[in-house]
Amino acid sequence: MARLAIKGGEAVRTKAWQTWPIKGEREEELLLQVLRSGDWAAGNRPMEEEFCAKFAAFSRANHCVCLMNGTVTLQLALEALDIGAGDEVIVPGYTWQATAAACLDVNAIPIIVDVEPETYCIDPDLVEAAITPRTKAIIPVHLYGSMADMDRIMDIARKHDLKVVEDCAQSHGSRWREMGVGVIGDIGSFSMQHSKVITSGEGGVCLTNDEYLYDRLAALRHCGRPRQGEVSPIQSGNYRMTEFQAAVLLAQLERLEEQTNRRDENAIYLNSRLAQIPGITPMLRRPQVTRQAYFSFVFRYDQTVWGAPRRAFLQALSAEINLGPWIIFEPLNKATLYNPQTKKRHHWSEDYWQAIDPARFDLPVCDKAYGEECVAFHHPFLLGTKADMDDFVDGVAKVFDCRAELADA
Repeated sequence: MARLAIKGGEAVRTKAWQTWPIKGEREEELLLQVLRSGDWAAGNRPMEEEFCAKFAAFSRANHCVCLMNGTVTLQLALEALDIGAGDEVIVPGYTWQATAAACLDVNAIPIIVDVEPETYCIDPDLVEAAITPRTKAIIPVHLYGSMADMDRIMDIARKHDLKVVEDCAQSHGSRWREMGVGVIGDIGSFSMQHSKVITSGEGGVCLTNDEYLYDRLAALRHCGRPRQGEVSPIQSGNYRMTEFQAAVLLAQLERLEEQTNRRDENAIYLNSRLAQIPGITPMLRRPQVTRQAYFSFVFRYDQTVWGAPRRAFLQALSAEINLGPWIIFEPLNKATLYNPQTKKRHHWSEDYWQAIDPARFDLPVCDKAYGEECVAFHHPFLLGTKADMDDFVDGVAKVFDCRAELADA
């Protein structure tokens, strides 16, 4: 008799999980304050300034600048660092396409390197091997529920006089040696898009500890207007966040500390249990990581141990625990949405046109992660109880025990 739920057996769990976003009376209260004030405009308004101060404190940063979204934050970070035409910027091959596209938006060349199999974050050895006289910056991405090796990245950056922009779109609240994510490098870029752990639907933030970079970022997001009179205006556009977005973020931020700690605690517990199941490997957590934020909870699936492809495993597990898998990224050298050569504005020289062709890069670790190994679940389920986490592990364990059924599922 079949035991797997996908084959008609009884599921481990039918109870629903936490949905996202979490919202309540606090968001409504602050939004109404903005609505009634009539002060809806973007740029240095009370709600925005309060959020900037509080998010900077949460992240242990000196300065915070609010922006429209997490793509613009990367672009303006590069512009603030004076990175532009023909400069090379090293990026990981396993990330959302905006990490590389932001380099294109300033006429720089994204140099795509592979990731570490243990973290899916940029491989420092490959970073150093990719450096040329034209290299000006590195963009490490703290992906899913892992942090890039920032000790190595910063050592390499100092050795070669490179700038570092941390892509923290999935890592709000992580800490490396108790340093807040986003302030280890020169600038940290954050997204507040709908799926992120703190959200205003859309929105973004840049963090920095450098006063000069803060002035540059503040001017770049505000049509080039300087924050201080002694700073010269610069060419830019309008990348400001509205007071309505800032109001929602203020309410969201009030829950973020507790939510981050709970996700981390539950992920540690999950990893300790999942590590006992053959063919399941938790992601590496380096000892320098003193708190880990999670956009997705990820582990590695070994189909040679299970005797079934990942697709069959995910179908069976989802049926057992009533929770579907989350999106995993395509490698940038093959990504559907990363197509630099579909925009005429990038064809400003034949050399540049060839340099930005992503197909010229080889990314075997990314290919394996995307094609057969990476399993990801979106962060809201990590806000559950220990009993909820047990349901998750029990579902994986049951599918393993019944893996002979997977071949026919």
